Amino acid sequence: MLKHIVMWRVRATAERTQAENAAEMKRALEALRGRVPGLLAIEVGINTIPGSDSSDVVLYSEFADRGTLAAYQNHPEHERVAEFVKEVRVERRVVDYET
Repeated sequence: MLKHIVMWRVRATAERTQAENAAEMKRALEALRGRVPGLLAIEVGINTIPGSDSSDVVLYSEFADRGTLAAYQNHPEHERVAEFVKEVRVERRVVDYET
């Protein structure tokens, strides 16, 4: 099992506040559930205790192996969401580990 965790800091944009962008990220990422083969589990959280060292949004997801993670990352539905995330993120951190 491969666990894929991503954390982002999010910016405000002309169209949305920081909180609205975080909420849209959560909605869009969770909409991938059941639409992308190989995505076994997905959970998205929005930080509730802001701080200088905090991220705003976190993604926790599970895949059978590295191959299914790679397929997920190249899936058109994921790529569409990733384009939005790139527009509103300030910073991104990722950890992938096997259990």
